[in-house]
Amino acid sequence: MNLDFTEEQEMLRTMARDFIDKECPKTMVRELEDDPKGYFPEIWSKMAELGWMGLIIPEKYGGTGGSFMDLVVLLEEIGRGCLPGPFFSTAILSALPILAAGSEEQKQDFLPRIAKGQIIMALALTEPSATYDAAGVSTTARLEKDDYVINGTKLFIHDAHIADYLLCVTRTKGWSLPEQGITLFLVDAKTPGIKITPLLTIADDKQNEVILENVSVPQKNMIGELHQGWPVIARLLEQATIAKCAEMIGGADWILEACIDYAKERVQYDRPIGSFGMIQRYIADMWTEVGIAKRLAYYTTWLVEQGLPCAMEVAMTKAWVSDVYMRQARMGVQIHGGIGTTRDHDMGLYYRRARQVTLLFGDANLHREVVAQEMGL
Repeated sequence: MNLDFTEEQEMLRTMARDFIDKECPKTMVRELEDDPKGYFPEIWSKMAELGWMGLIIPEKYGGTGGSFMDLVVLLEEIGRGCLPGPFFSTAILSALPILAAGSEEQKQDFLPRIAKGQIIMALALTEPSATYDAAGVSTTARLEKDDYVINGTKLFIHDAHIADYLLCVTRTKGWSLPEQGITLFLVDAKTPGIKITPLLTIADDKQNEVILENVSVPQKNMIGELHQGWPVIARLLEQATIAKCAEMIGGADWILEACIDYAKERVQYDRPIGSFGMIQRYIADMWTEVGIAKRLAYYTTWLVEQGLPCAMEVAMTKAWVSDVYMRQARMGVQIHGGIGTTRDHDMGLYYRRARQVTLLFGDANLHREVVAQEMGL
């Protein structure tokens, strides 16, 4: 096992950081918080030209055939820059299930368009129960003649308001174990019967309620086999959880560097505040926590990439990284003082992101329960 970054990965990191700093500085990020779409199509097109959308899509489907570690490197920089937009929803949450379980025809149809940035997609998984398990899926899909008819409500769905297609997780068998009756469908977002309502959130991160009422979907739009969709989603949740941890690490790293710079520049009582023992202790703890988070995330990324069992490691990583990011954000605000609480300051932007992102794919307490279960408790 070698967790050192390759020369190509270091080049990807540098290129991504330079691109985000130039094309989407923090002033634009805050501007996009108030934008109904939540992304700039011009930047989206440039990201596609750089190959980001197809980073983990094989070359034969129009991608670059990169590794999962390549994706983690890129996502760290996206998290560091708070880059908004539907990248995660499209290139990860939707592309990976199609790649894992889609038919050859579906792969040939959707993956090249994802890689080129021609379509935006969203994963419609969570419902009013807000859980990430099979038992939380109550949206039904019923076969009527040649099509399936979907009914139900999906909640907290990122980027659904701008999506061309929804990857909808449905229940097709009621009288069975929850995991045995799940089926995935590709749903054209413009299909009659779909109502999408944006939700207000602390991070303005473009979550939506999606109501599906008698939505007709062709059988050919089924991803994988009937009733066998949950293993695909379970695997996706492992990948997505670590991918989101990479984003959080990038954000925590930015906070740490901002606090170090501020502690050197801010003078109080004729001394830089970084010379005070308490501030030094705060920042030393922040440095240590971020370093541990990175090493834990890189190790778990390697396990995911190798296809090895890693439920416990994924849960450990998500619990630790979620807590670290939240502590970094709180400490960043504390070190900066009152200015760090304002909406116009960058630190406030990261605090809002931390409050939101740590809940995705299960909060720290949920993942601690998973670790305890894996220990046999």
